[in-house]
Amino acid sequence: MSEQEATMRRIGLVTASAMGAVALALSSAGSAAAAEGTLTVGLIPHTNPSGCYTTNIWPMLVVNNTNQAATVFGLPNCQGRQIDQVGPNQSRMFEFGASVSIP
Repeated sequence: MSEQEATMRRIGLVTASAMGAVALALSSAGSAAAAEGTLTVGLIPHTNPSGCYTTNIWPMLVVNNTNQAATVFGLPNCQGRQIDQVGPNQSRMFEFGASVSIP
């Protein structure tokens, strides 16, 4: 292998490694993003929420002042039937809701 071929091979490997690192960094940042804002479930506000929130207050009030939709479930711990969604910057009251999930 000539010196020029070896140099070209090294440039190709460095370029491929850099592109892979950038792709990995971008994919990790997107998947770890939680909702931004405040989600109130029952009477408890949650800042920059992520995950599942259960309440024992009925009817259940959901005030979603985040940038993500929240999903309402009929049972605690985000189990059972999905009742409805509360979009960003919306409020809803649920007679039978027990928990709320937000990405």
